[in-house]
This record gives sequence, structure tokens and C-alpha cells, in this order.
Amino acid sequence: MSEPREIELKLEASGPDIAALATHPLLQSAEAGPAAILTSTYFDTAGGDLRANGLTLRVRVQRGDHVQTVKAASVTAGLFDRAEWEGPVEGPLPDLAALAETPAAKILDKAKDAELAQLFATVVERTTRRISYGASRISATLDQGRIETPAGDAPLCELELELEEGTAGDLFALAQALAETAPLRLGALSKSERGFALTDETLRRPRKAGAVTLEEGVSAGEAFRTIALSCLRHLRLNEDVFLHSRDPEALHQIRVALRRLRSAFTLFKPIVAEDPAAGQLREEIKRVTEPFGQARNLDVFLSTTLPAEVKRRPDEAGLDELRQRLEVERERAYEAVLNTLQSPAWRALILDLVTWLETGPWRKGRAPRERDAPAGDYAASVLERARRRIKKRGRRLDTLEPEARHHVRIEAKKLRYGAEFFASLYTGRKAAKRHKAFVSALSDLQDHLGALNDLATAHEVAASVVSGEDSATAAFAAGLTAADGEGNVEALLEASAEAHEELIDVKPFWR
Repeated sequence: MSEPREIELKLEASGPDIAALATHPLLQSAEAGPAAILTSTYFDTAGGDLRANGLTLRVRVQRGDHVQTVKAASVTAGLFDRAEWEGPVEGPLPDLAALAETPAAKILDKAKDAELAQLFATVVERTTRRISYGASRISATLDQGRIETPAGDAPLCELELELEEGTAGDLFALAQALAETAPLRLGALSKSERGFALTDETLRRPRKAGAVTLEEGVSAGEAFRTIALSCLRHLRLNEDVFLHSRDPEALHQIRVALRRLRSAFTLFKPIVAEDPAAGQLREEIKRVTEPFGQARNLDVFLSTTLPAEVKRRPDEAGLDELRQRLEVERERAYEAVLNTLQSPAWRALILDLVTWLETGPWRKGRAPRERDAPAGDYAASVLERARRRIKKRGRRLDTLEPEARHHVRIEAKKLRYGAEFFASLYTGRKAAKRHKAFVSALSDLQDHLGALNDLATAHEVAASVVSGEDSATAAFAAGLTAADGEGNVEALLEASAEAHEELIDVKPFWR
């Protein structure tokens, strides 16, 4: 079996848009192969042993020929750079003898039940064109079809750009050129991942951030790339869910992904500081996503703050009117979020981000010494500095002004994200135990500061009602809700101060 590495940029669009893309001048002038129908069947054990170990196994049928492929999973968005083992087999079922040459063999040997079963299949019409672009040769593959699972089917419409010869820069430049005339979105799921999500019935559910795995000996620069791409994947997975269902939790996870991404830019600032695009991209992310915060604030008020007030004051007539008026405001805020996510500028920004991560000046030529330093050394340094800032700024936390507390909360978030980003670098029993204790203490501090922030946000929401043209009844109810929340402030301040002291007492896991 061959063992090449596949470098592939996956982009998604609707069926009509993929069909229209086939007429793009860049693809029309390319070397085109005949259309083919491909049927790929995916297999695993009943216990999902291959999937649990980051592998997929499929047998593909094309024009009567059968090809068996084992692929390593990818945990980033857009650019799929993964090992694969591929070779011909005699029929539609996996060839166990051929698997002996792949990592799948060891996994199956250890499995309690190694019998392989069919899980799902994909059926696509594929057209492939080979393009000379820049100094590179690129294969452009258009796939239109469906995924078939016991839990139901789903359409499959993708453009895959695979680098056959040349540089990743040309690959991304071609993607950007095609995206100027077609609504292409950065792909987040491989075909197998989409099939598994359909089978698990999780495709349209919001997802929390996945664990970041940094390989042993990785440089700080490569760590930043891996972390940022994982943030983009988290973002894109939840973006698709929100566009499909307007799920409030998906919106929340989009905001978490964006905060994590911006925190990654901050944590790795010494590495990217000399590249002006870094600051420009970070600020652009912040600018275009401002409406997301208003929508989320209304979600929290309507789902948490207001129900608590209704329970506290069930006879207050103005609370129902307040709810109705804020639901109208939330609808407007959601429309603003949807307008952003559906805009060409947003799609271009995400593609620009992944292009910069892969080919930006920060990766080339002379660079700060931190870029090529071991990620473990860099992590220890940046986490230590973040901890010192929280220790200094959080002294006597219960006496600080709200703005100062807000800065402590932001620093706590950065440290929490940093602890999550670098967790895989600290795998020993002692380090893992310290990591768990540290993150637990940090989480407690965040929870208390977050509750205080929710109270401040409730005041802002209430103020927007009072200052508008709403009825006196709704305005009174809004003010009453905000005032009642103030009764919790003193206890939260005391708990925040205690959580800060406990965090500082916990042994840092990176030392």
C-alpha cells in the first residue's frame, strides 16, 4: 500500500452553486477528466475502535474497480493534511490482509470484537480538472451527491483542491479566485466525519471546542497554526448549525470560538507581531462580530435573568410585556448575525484567515526566535506571564471597580484558553493532576466573574428598554429586574475574591 500525505483544501457550497462553479473560466480552461460515479462504503467495528483511534476505513467502487483506503483524522478546518494508506482490493468488503500494512491492523488486533461492519456510504458524481496555477499543479474536484446512513441521508456538495505539485500559496490563491464569484465556505468536516455525525444524529447540534493535540517537539509557530485552525473548525461547525436552525447555543459556541481565536492571537503575539496582517485580521474579526454580542446578551437575559425574575415576582404584569419586546429585539439581533454570516465579506474573511495561517509572512524568512522555539518552553513562559497579570490585577478583587474586574475576567479567559491550548504538552501523571486542579480553580473564578458580568449586562439590557419608546410597564419591569439582581452582587464579589486567592495558591502545572 502507498503512504503519501494528502494536502487538500475543502470548500463547501450548495448544489446549484457547485454546478455553476463548473463553468468558472479557471475550471473551464483546465484539463478535464470524464465524470464518474463513486460509491464509498465506510467500515468500523461495533465498538468504533478505528474511529476512536483517529482512523477511517472505506472501500470505494469506481467503474468496477475497488480501492481500500485508511485515513488519519483531521482536527482542523479547511486544509486536510493527513496520512493515508491506499491500495486495490478484490471486492466491496475490506481486505484484512491489506490492512496489515496500516495502523488499523494493530487497533483491530486489540479490539474486543474486531469484526468490521458497514456504517454508511457516500454516492457522488465526481468531475476532476487539473489546473496549472502560479507555479503549481492543482487538482480541482467537484463532488455532488449524498451521504446514506441508517439515520437518514444528507446532500454532499464540495470542491476539493488538492496540491499535486508546487506550493500551498498557489492552492489558496486559486481558492480565493474561485470564491470571488461563488459562495464557497471553508469546509469543516470530511465526508467520513459528516457520515458519522449523521449516524450519531449530531450533525445539526452545537459543539463545544475539541481538544487541541500538539505533537511532541512541535515548535511554537506550528503550535499557533494548529491552535488557530482548531478554533476555525469550532467556529465553522457551529456556524453551519446556526445557519440551519438559529440555535442559541450554536451562537454561543460561535462567540466562544471567536474569543478563543482572538486569545490565540494575543498569546502568540511575539511570534506574529512583525507581520502587520496579524493585527489587521484580529481587529477585523472583532469589528464584524460586534452584533453577535448583542444577540447573545439578549439570549442570556431571556433564558436566564428574566425567568428567574418571573419566579421571584410571578404577579408582576410588566414582565411578560418585557419578554415580548425583548424577543422582538432578539429577532433583530439574530437577523444582524445572519446577515454577517451570509455575507461574501464574512466568507472571504474566514478564507483569508486560513490562507494567512498557512502562507502568511509570519511563517517565512527571518522571525522572532520564539517562532521556532519548542512549544513547551513558549507555553511555560506565556502562561507564567498571564498568571502574574491575574495575580497582580486581581488583588482585593471584591473592592475593584467594575472596569478593573472586567479586565481580570478577560485575563482569566486568556489564561483558561491557554491552559486548554497547551494541555497536551503536559501529559505526565503529576502534570496532568496539576493541570486539572489549576483549570478547576480557574473555572471557579471565571464562573463568579461571569455571573457579575451577566448582572452588568442585565443593566445594559434594562437601560435599552427604559431609554426606548417602550411602555412604562415594560420599563418598570426592566428596572425592577436589574435592581433585584443587585442583591447577589455582594455575595458574588466575596466568592470571586476567594476564588482568586485559591487560584493563586494552586501549583501551576507548567512549572
